[in-house]
Amino acid sequence: MTTKTRDQHLFGPGPKRILALDGGGIRGILTVQILKKIEAIVRERLGNPSATLSDYFDLIGGTSTGAIIAAGLSLGWTTDRVDRLYKQLGDSIFESSLFSWGAFRPKFSAEPLREALKGEFGDTRLGDDDLRTGLAVMAKRLDTGSPWVLHNNPRGKYFHQRPGSNAVPNKDYLLRDVVRASTAAPHYFEPEEIQVTTNLTGAFVDGGVSPHNNPALQLFMLATLEGYGLDWSTGANRILLVSLGTGSAELKLETKEVMDMKALILAGRSLATLMDDASALNELVLQWLSRSPTARLIDREVGDLSNDVLGGGSPWLTYLRYESWLDSDWLRRVLRLDYTDSQLEALLAMDKPENMEDLIRIGEAAGEFLVEPRHFGSEFDV
Repeated sequence: MTTKTRDQHLFGPGPKRILALDGGGIRGILTVQILKKIEAIVRERLGNPSATLSDYFDLIGGTSTGAIIAAGLSLGWTTDRVDRLYKQLGDSIFESSLFSWGAFRPKFSAEPLREALKGEFGDTRLGDDDLRTGLAVMAKRLDTGSPWVLHNNPRGKYFHQRPGSNAVPNKDYLLRDVVRASTAAPHYFEPEEIQVTTNLTGAFVDGGVSPHNNPALQLFMLATLEGYGLDWSTGANRILLVSLGTGSAELKLETKEVMDMKALILAGRSLATLMDDASALNELVLQWLSRSPTARLIDREVGDLSNDVLGGGSPWLTYLRYESWLDSDWLRRVLRLDYTDSQLEALLAMDKPENMEDLIRIGEAAGEFLVEPRHFGSEFDV
């Protein structure tokens, strides 16, 4: 099998396949286990035991920890290589400084992460041919309050140097800087400063501080809106969008507990629920637009939207969403795993490498149970 180039993926004929990867810190190791199951299906379909996800997906995108995974996969990495990266670097990246408590200074130094990304991605830039498929990374430029979707589409408006502009074109951004910007979670890491014009830098924070911690809907828009330059045709047999989470849980608090909360804690909890709400809205809209064999119950009022398609016409895409619910009842009933509520609350942390063993266990079980070959219709075979 001949490996496709980026442009063959982006502009070649036939149906298109998108992979979207959520943010979630160290919980990205859970996502990787689900990706291993998808990789096994791809290898079986292609009849190639060494095929990678970049041989199947035409556009791969992610936010925060998902951006690290997306960048590696777009370079042709195997899921085993991504898995090894998480295991090797978890302790070094999430090592607290004696003088950093996360209130007045970031909880962790960004230097180990910068060095790790430099070691893995070197001087690769977004425009380089080393990227074997389409790549999109979500970041937030906090000095202007604007979400940025940094991508390697050569037909994009900002990919090349524009006449009369002194802005840095997308193709010239270092991959390691873009990924580091996407992972610069406030409280945990300092912002990333990136040159955006010849005389101006921008301050970037984690892409999760936007509606796109779950980047699936943004990637669908990137693929189909005329302004982005890809303009892919829509239809249930034309676009496959596969979206992976990093483990979620419903907030369960007593009324009195909320009423008695300190203002700072209440503000933090509220911000966290905004991210969850944005992800849920992503899912609702995509289930509304799509044919989805993995559609979940959004709530008791709207159900799973299986009888709803926006405009009453044909589905705009096929949509798959794989998520592990870090809920004791769900894990016991669905994955046959026993965890207490207190254990699962600890697993929700984004910065605890000691959780990796349990996250791997849950991710492996989720991949085996949730991901089915039939989800990947033959119309999307390469």
